[in-house]
Amino acid sequence: MEKPFYRDRIKERHEIEVITPNDEQRDVIHNIIYNELCQGKIEENSRALYKNIMADLVEQRAQGIILGCTEITMLVNSNDATVPLFDTTDIHGHEAAFLACDSKN
Repeated sequence: MEKPFYRDRIKERHEIEVITPNDEQRDVIHNIIYNELCQGKIEENSRALYKNIMADLVEQRAQGIILGCTEITMLVNSNDATVPLFDTTDIHGHEAAFLACDSKN
């Protein structure tokens, strides 16, 4: 999430400034994804940590939050944030279906 590939591409194509969680928050996110969600574990404490990280991003003026890992929606949803959440799994699925249907015409 902190790599320039995504940040720069979003900035260049859409003129959107990307805010990422700090190093400590990224470690928390990584740990929850790989040590809990990928193992099918849903912990309320982890949900609270995610909500706090999202709230911190909003305090930094984030106007939306990208959920860039397939497992994250197991833990949080739009009710857990005060800004729109963008589920990349859902976005990719819709785009794939659109492209598949469009290519048949």
